[in-house]
Amino acid sequence: MQFDLNNKNILLAVTGSISAYKACDIARLFVNSGANVYVVMSRSACRFISPLTFEALTRNSVLTDDSESWATDLNHIEIGKKCDIMLIAPATANTINKLSKGIADNILLQSALAFNKPIIIAPSANSQMLENHYTVGSLKMLAVNDCQIVEPQTKLLACGDVGKGALASIDEIYHSSVLSLYQDEFWRDRKVVVTGGGTIEKIDEIRYISNFSSGKMAESLVLALYSRGADVCYITTKKDIELPKGVYIIEVESAKEMFDYTIDAVRVAKKGKMSRATMNSSEPIHLIQKEPFLFMVSAVADYTPKFPQSGKMKKSMIGEEWSLELTQTEDILSNINRDGIKVIGFKAEMDGDSGFDSAKSMLRDKKLDYVCFNLLKDSKSFGSDDNEIVLISEDGEIDLGRDSKLNLSLKILDNLSSDI
Repeated sequence: MQFDLNNKNILLAVTGSISAYKACDIARLFVNSGANVYVVMSRSACRFISPLTFEALTRNSVLTDDSESWATDLNHIEIGKKCDIMLIAPATANTINKLSKGIADNILLQSALAFNKPIIIAPSANSQMLENHYTVGSLKMLAVNDCQIVEPQTKLLACGDVGKGALASIDEIYHSSVLSLYQDEFWRDRKVVVTGGGTIEKIDEIRYISNFSSGKMAESLVLALYSRGADVCYITTKKDIELPKGVYIIEVESAKEMFDYTIDAVRVAKKGKMSRATMNSSEPIHLIQKEPFLFMVSAVADYTPKFPQSGKMKKSMIGEEWSLELTQTEDILSNINRDGIKVIGFKAEMDGDSGFDSAKSMLRDKKLDYVCFNLLKDSKSFGSDDNEIVLISEDGEIDLGRDSKLNLSLKILDNLSSDI
């Protein structure tokens, strides 16, 4: 799921790690998202992969020790001036330790030292090199100086060891970069609970009642919130894409589990937390509470089997006809304590006129702050990549139009932040 990065400029710095080849996939992902990508490579990186490869991918000249020119803007001072963020991926232990000390003995480190905007660092090295106390201290120093560290993975390394040192996934690096590009003060560190997917109500151990909800709208909203800097708790019955590690995910199945975890998550979200600004300042520590949000995107079953069975019910036991007795589930929105939290409901209908009236009734009857009304054509509308939403509040309606679910999610957040 890609963000629209048109008019964004990325400085991708590649060091001499065996993972250097993965930087090609990173560059391609940014280019496919519409970003302009400029690449600077250390001399060691050029031993693993040719600068020509990146020039073919990005359509921009690559800055190296040998290509630097002061007759053009292909030099370590000018290249950073036109970029919004600098991403060092992969970053070797050598580069990490030198960067933390302000050493600039190659073209990549010189470019980093001259860069005065957000820097993201994705380490990749043998686990013993990364766990050495010098490297650990360097990473801490870089983090204190507002560099964003994308934690490496634990897996089998190229050297044959198993440990924490493999480059983070391409998606994780991408989302961390988007966070640096798009976070804003309104959503930054704000606790947000999002529910998603259709619940599963067991009849027996192999049969269940559910619905067509794909969970894609909820996942898109989670990604949009993460990109804005929110502290997201995602309660879901479906997990179809790799979400950033910064998202706290709770996987559930039934309406009862969704009810219990949502009520608990809302209670936790109302508690204060220390802001990043407070932690990084010399001011006295105090708790800063931004009003949390709940986005109720999940399609929770209205009814559940009254007597779910253990094991598998045999057809011979049921007979030619099967009368299944159901009981109503608890409505989550009706039981949320709305003191100190903004609550946004989602309403999917297939009839334009009556559905819109139903959405407005939902806003009023359940005392919600907003309702996102989604008009569906039929069951095939579930699982699609786009949607059509009208944002409804007591003050009126805003037609967000038809767009990708990710873009609609960003539009929802922008309208909420400007309206509150």
